Amino acid sequence: MSKASSKGTGARTRARELLVQALYQKQIAGHSSEELLDQFHEQAAYQRVDQAYFDEQLPAICLAQEELEKTIDDLIDRPLDQLDPVERGILLIGTYELESRIDIPYKVVINECVNLARRFGSLDGHKYINACLDVAAKSLRKIEVQANAGG
Repeated sequence: MSKASSKGTGARTRARELLVQALYQKQIAGHSSEELLDQFHEQAAYQRVDQAYFDEQLPAICLAQEELEKTIDDLIDRPLDQLDPVERGILLIGTYELESRIDIPYKVVINECVNLARRFGSLDGHKYINACLDVAAKSLRKIEVQANAGG
């Protein structure tokens, strides 16, 4: 892997980390995506992320949040409002990517979200995220999952 490629991957991972923080803040403080974009653009951490990805994903996830939460609600074993806000944000990111970013392989989506949960979530939250997104991938990326299972 070239240096530029690994830097791009790291920048995308850091963008997801900021997304978790922004979605957490949205849930806690009720900020709009525009307010969040303005706030996060001013942070030093923003300079080290895949800015185009962050700037595209945050408003898209916020716009689709209600629909994404309906999808998530079908995947989880408890009421949506009982989810930890961090895990809820991670599931929003993962579900959005599985539904709308078919350029990102489902295994990458799940792995990135599990790592986010390890970093920001509760002690065993990563196991829950993994289980939920595994179920989501089987329905949202059925052909891709089947192709991977076959070979």
